[in-house]
Amino acid sequence: MPRIGAKRQITLPLARCREVGIKPGDEYRCFAAEGRITIVRQETGAAKGFLRHVTRDQRLSDDESMRSALDAPRR
Repeated sequence: MPRIGAKRQITLPLARCREVGIKPGDEYRCFAAEGRITIVRQETGAAKGFLRHVTRDQRLSDDESMRSALDAPRR
């Protein structure tokens, strides 16, 4: 089982990386919610078009927007 190193670094199992297409040098996003950390490979343009109708609330920073989405009650 992988362990967290002294610098809080982790080694992702090769089989899991191959399963989801993560390669050395890939960029990723990291989310924390409900006591879990989720790592997602960043894909350029992945949401392009899908979120076209969503307008940004200029009063919120990106971090504030993410926090409000994570803290919102689930339906």
